[in-house]
Amino acid sequence: MKGIDLRTVGSGNIGATNVSRALGWKWGVLVYLLDAVKGAAPVLAAGSVAGILGKPADEVARADMWWWLMLPITAVLGHMFSPFVGFKGGKGVATGSGAMLAVYPVLTGPLLVAIGLWAVLLAATRYMSVASIAAAVSIPLTVAAAAIVRTGEGTPDGELPVAHAMPAIAVTSAVALLVVLKHKGNIERLLAGTENRLGSKKR
Repeated sequence: MKGIDLRTVGSGNIGATNVSRALGWKWGVLVYLLDAVKGAAPVLAAGSVAGILGKPADEVARADMWWWLMLPITAVLGHMFSPFVGFKGGKGVATGSGAMLAVYPVLTGPLLVAIGLWAVLLAATRYMSVASIAAAVSIPLTVAAAAIVRTGEGTPDGELPVAHAMPAIAVTSAVALLVVLKHKGNIERLLAGTENRLGSKKR
């Protein structure tokens, strides 16, 4: 729309951060929201069709939970390695957050915690990469912590909450790993002290 190929400016990434640097924060927010919706839409549709949207994890059969949770992974992979842009897409943060937020209510709480952590770290450090990586890693940790807290309650099928939460822990861990790997360059720049802060010009 602006006549700019994002792959040729700034970091060359097509995600919201590079859009914000190249075109301003309003366009960056728009891209973030569109990427989040792209991840959330198929997850919401599948959960609704299967009749498991809105049910607590304890009331969803493990097999159903596994296939439903595969959708955030495929959404993130499709975004990171999009065939429409030469298999070089974004870093998966917005798409992954939208997709996992849509796994309601199983991952909604942990995602809200992650969003809060992201906002605090971004404000404190102005490093988008630090905030994004920390938020992604916090999700499986929050899911696991919530299950551990509930240990002793049991579930309708007789399993411990931690065992019943394993699909969610495994999938959110996989998404977090993908996000970390996609930020490899950012991590190297952070260690070298050359990472760009939000609001600074691209070096």
